[in-house]
Amino acid sequence: MPLVVQGVADLFNVVDYSKKSLAISAAAIAFNPTFWNIVARREYRTKFLTRAFGGNAQVACYFLAAVIFGLGLVRDFLYERALRDQPSHPLLEGSHVKYAAYALLALGNLLVVTSTLRLGITGTFLGDYFGILMDGIVTGFPFNVTSAPMYYGSTMSFLGTALLYGKPAGLLLTAWVLFVYTIAIQFENPFTAEIYAKRDRERAKAAGTGKKEL
Repeated sequence: MPLVVQGVADLFNVVDYSKKSLAISAAAIAFNPTFWNIVARREYRTKFLTRAFGGNAQVACYFLAAVIFGLGLVRDFLYERALRDQPSHPLLEGSHVKYAAYALLALGNLLVVTSTLRLGITGTFLGDYFGILMDGIVTGFPFNVTSAPMYYGSTMSFLGTALLYGKPAGLLLTAWVLFVYTIAIQFENPFTAEIYAKRDRERAKAAGTGKKEL
């Protein structure tokens, strides 16, 4: 066990914490989910984006989706640049590590892509906050594997990239990704659940009113 601990310590001892690109990448990772949660909640409460697009919630949601996608590309670019600025470690340069990296990238992207196909653009990019609700809970793959395939799939891709580059700094940033996404899930899931619960209460009330009229 001490050897394992020593090996882990050696990995993170080579991380160059003085590189600004490391801090910038960490900031971008934290910024993205913070941004879309703040914007989406404001939209839910004030409909400011929907109003900006002439009352068209669908177009407003597509606009936010494009912004989130663009921010994701920037985040990935900054992550890759941070890795390039960091030293590698012999423990992460073996062929078995590369195979693991490719497997993680494949599985991570599979979760992300299949999740998007299941939910569609509005379902993936916070359409619930725009009043674009799904008919029911999606239970097919990948949601029968994890309740947050987008987040966990993205985390797997971060880890796979870190291993592919052989950079311990990537492992550190991946841990940060997982932490940030876990916090985001804690905020998003109850809020989204309440949106659908409110929809169900309104339907039940409408159904009750309709029966009384009959």
